[in-house]
Amino acid sequence: MDAQTESKFDDWIGNAREQRERIDTALTAGMSAALDRDDAPTKDGDPLPPCWHWMFFRDATVQSKLGTDGLPARGALMPPVPLPRRMWAASQIRFLAPLRLGEMALKRSEIASITEKSGKSGRLVFVNLRHTVLNAADEVAIEEEQNIVYTEAPKSGAMPPPRPAPEEAAWRRELRPDPVMLFRYSALTFNPHRIHYDQPYCTQEEGYPGLVVHGPLIATLMVDLCRRSRPDAEIKEFSFRALSPLFVDHAMTLGGAPSDEGSSAAVWAANDQGGLASQGEVKFA
Repeated sequence: MDAQTESKFDDWIGNAREQRERIDTALTAGMSAALDRDDAPTKDGDPLPPCWHWMFFRDATVQSKLGTDGLPARGALMPPVPLPRRMWAASQIRFLAPLRLGEMALKRSEIASITEKSGKSGRLVFVNLRHTVLNAADEVAIEEEQNIVYTEAPKSGAMPPPRPAPEEAAWRRELRPDPVMLFRYSALTFNPHRIHYDQPYCTQEEGYPGLVVHGPLIATLMVDLCRRSRPDAEIKEFSFRALSPLFVDHAMTLGGAPSDEGSSAAVWAANDQGGLASQGEVKFA
């Protein structure tokens, strides 16, 4: 990119917005169903499970201002990066105080940095977002550093296979995401990205072999594996990094390995060939 484009990106650092929303019990019931959990009915005052905050503070961009990929056209909160693919690459999250159902919460988002790199797939632009969520008591409930990456269109030829996922897992769950699961998660998070529901667009325009499983859905499933395996443990921190995509109607495996002292756990998701798709770490109270 030329110096003029880079200068324009520098001007976007510090761009911010605030969103206020009620933490609604109806959405939490939907997420429980989408994750195939057998949770008791929720009620006002219950704490929101970790990573379920991604259902709230949804983007309400009007239809006429969406881009061809279904996402908000660049130039609102996000910079106008002239690269066609956009992906959620990683997050580092701290859960500091509870968000409770039925209460109002405030989310502040700010662009912390914008970095351009070159990789095997060509140019990449990383946008680092800093999110802070305050609960009804004005306590900082969640701090999150989120990394969004923009990439070039795929080049012809097969992509190199991902590296193998760990073989030893104390916790393990296998499932096969289908279009209904992806639809439910898109609806719950108000995610209009067409790679998750529009098969012709996904394969013909962005070059994927099939519908792409949401990165945050995979991350939520990794945290959910910990919640199923250690239901009485309180999760205080979670970080993850997306490494390769997972696709609809293909089996995926979730794995977890707690540390010797039990204060943390490595978690990961693998594709149907055993390739590592996402990896992360959970820290317990």
